Amino acid sequence: MSWKSSPASADRLRAKLDDEFETVAKPQGLRRTSDARRESAASREHAGSEPDAAAPEGEASQWQRSSEQRSAKRASPAANGKSERKGPSLKMRAVGYLSRREHAREELSRKLAAYAEEGDDVEAVLDTLEKEGWLSTERFAQSLVHRRSSRQGASRIVQELRQHGVDDNQVAELRDQLRATEYDRALEVWKKKFDAKPQDRAAYAKQVRFLASRGFAHDVIRRIVGGEDED
Repeated sequence: MSWKSSPASADRLRAKLDDEFETVAKPQGLRRTSDARRESAASREHAGSEPDAAAPEGEASQWQRSSEQRSAKRASPAANGKSERKGPSLKMRAVGYLSRREHAREELSRKLAAYAEEGDDVEAVLDTLEKEGWLSTERFAQSLVHRRSSRQGASRIVQELRQHGVDDNQVAELRDQLRATEYDRALEVWKKKFDAKPQDRAAYAKQVRFLASRGFAHDVIRRIVGGEDED
């Protein structure tokens, strides 16, 4: 058996030896430089918004100021340690009430007191509303009389006016106006409810109690229920 190699086999052997030699002889520094470059890129991606150490001093200071501003915006406590008001101001609440109907000063004061916080001056708010024309106890009194007069007598309306703190002089003036129309108003209320003279004592007592509960004067009630109509 001959151990002499053929020319083709010798060529394949030399190519294999050349490949192994290149692998062993390849400089290791090239691989280390490439690996370091990849690690540096990954480090920059992980850092995100952190300033580059090599960045100029001005850029680093600007980044720090921006970071401090963002932290200040996230801070919740208000200046001087005073908590922010939740909901509308006292004046806005008052305007809301007054836009729905007229209020007396004392009535509006009681409503606003339920929402007053430390440092609020309810009386000062009411003074401002009166100066601006939003609040008027006189207008409230006229409005109340208009809403109640078709169903109630003078004594009951006057009592409600006094409860709301209406001035005594205005109360006296409105009472005189109500007295002048007391009979006609009571007669209309009685007609809607009964429209017939009582036939016995029980019916008489029932009609009297009804008109009296509405606040009509006793002399007016006797004229209507007792048949003493001037007409």
